[in-house]
Amino acid sequence: MKKLFFLLALIAVKTNAQELTLQDAINLALKNSFDIQITKNVADANKINNNIGVAGGLPSIAATASNQESVVNINQKLNTGTEITRDGATSNNLTANVSGTMLLYNGYRVVATKKRLEILQQQSEQNLNSQIQNTIANVMVNYYNVVRQQGYIKTLQQSIDLSKQQLELIQNKQALGLANNANLFQSQIDLNTRVQEMQSQQLILAQATTDLLNVLNVKPDSVIRIKDSIVVDKNVRINDVLQAVNANPQIGALSSQIKINEFLEKETLAQRYPSLRANTGINYGRNQSNGGQLLLNQSYGPFLGLTLSVPLYNSGIVKRQQQIAKINTTNAKLQKENIELDFKSGAIKTYQAYTSSLQQITTQQNTYQLAQQLVQLSLQRFQLAAATIIEVREAQKSFEEAGFRLINLSYLAKLAEIELKRISNGLAN
Repeated sequence: MKKLFFLLALIAVKTNAQELTLQDAINLALKNSFDIQITKNVADANKINNNIGVAGGLPSIAATASNQESVVNINQKLNTGTEITRDGATSNNLTANVSGTMLLYNGYRVVATKKRLEILQQQSEQNLNSQIQNTIANVMVNYYNVVRQQGYIKTLQQSIDLSKQQLELIQNKQALGLANNANLFQSQIDLNTRVQEMQSQQLILAQATTDLLNVLNVKPDSVIRIKDSIVVDKNVRINDVLQAVNANPQIGALSSQIKINEFLEKETLAQRYPSLRANTGINYGRNQSNGGQLLLNQSYGPFLGLTLSVPLYNSGIVKRQQQIAKINTTNAKLQKENIELDFKSGAIKTYQAYTSSLQQITTQQNTYQLAQQLVQLSLQRFQLAAATIIEVREAQKSFEEAGFRLINLSYLAKLAEIELKRISNGLAN
């Protein structure tokens, strides 16, 4: 418990300092997620419900009591010739009973119900794990989207710096009479255009940050600062992912549903068997009257008995219920096979995107370095009047596109990595 309080305090300090790491974001989301809280409540309820008493395997005991006071008019004629007549006679009838009943046999329905409750608890825990995995994946996607937008801003800032260098060169040339106003105006327009692009990108970053805060379930106007980069795990292997698909909690929950339906079949089938119950308890009865032949009648004592119930005919309802239960089991199996196939197909497609992005990143890194060198060379040639402002602008455009594409490829590879780990239940929690 102390460790938990320390962790929450640490998260609060970092949030107040306006700094947020990926692990901080994950911890906040796991703590604040409404979906996780709801799923956990369902799991807790199923855990409470997993009890032999709920399944009907424990005895039930009940106590009842009744006390009735009456005013009656009595007119009795006995076979001895005696006649008793009295108006307004009072009588009291007191009864009490403590009884218990215990199920001895009902076609093993109690056993099937108890096992079904156990599987329901396991399924709810699997659903909770699935929700946790989905929440972590959602946080990571939004977190790295903020990092991506920040990367775009960094590239734009570098481009703005280059435009300022270009404008300064033209201003210096113009001071020496070596540049005309057309180049000056065009350079200023290019700079203004990139500044405007920066402003638009800052809006996109702000909205991406709001999306992240929404996932974290914190105030949407909270101010955070993320200092991170996109680092892709290059060791994900498709064979490992496909082998681990069955470990996905969603697949596990579907497997549990199959077992649940199978136990429902057994519970339904048990309705066709006899049921035997043992009954025991104590009865007490007292009937008192101040008129009539019987003035007091009192009895008490224990009792013990068996109750046997044999179903003979119920219009075939149980048989139809059993057929429906079998169909539901078949549908659960088909659903699991369908989802499992979708997961494997999705994993293969995602892995293809993952490997393709990794391959393109290597090429794009080289392209980005060349674009950096090209734009610097173009500025040097422009300074020596060996290149035109159009050539510098094209080199600068190539630099921006190379930077944007490199950042985007890294983000796409990261998305594929996150999805592959989510499918294989490999996201840390």
